[in-house]
Amino acid sequence: MASRPELTREELRRALTRAQRERIVAGDLRPGDVAALRRFICLTQENFARALGISVHTLRNWEQDRVVPDGPGLALLRIAARHPRVIRDNLRSAA
Repeated sequence: MASRPELTREELRRALTRAQRERIVAGDLRPGDVAALRRFICLTQENFARALGISVHTLRNWEQDRVVPDGPGLALLRIAARHPRVIRDNLRSAA
């Protein structure tokens, strides 16, 4: 059995906990979850917003917990938590 490489400090810093990911997938967002999800996917605010098809202003409101995402926005975040590669691929195809 091959050993797994250790995570770097940067990878640990941006990692989502299992509880965070499960909450986001379930649609139960808590303060800080949107920003943590974006960092986990390794995208800037501009690129994450572009990949989701939302404005940077909307994303910043979500990340700063001024507005709680609902409806389509919440659905997009749930998909992003479950399938982060899809979000990165969507950004590439939007470019």
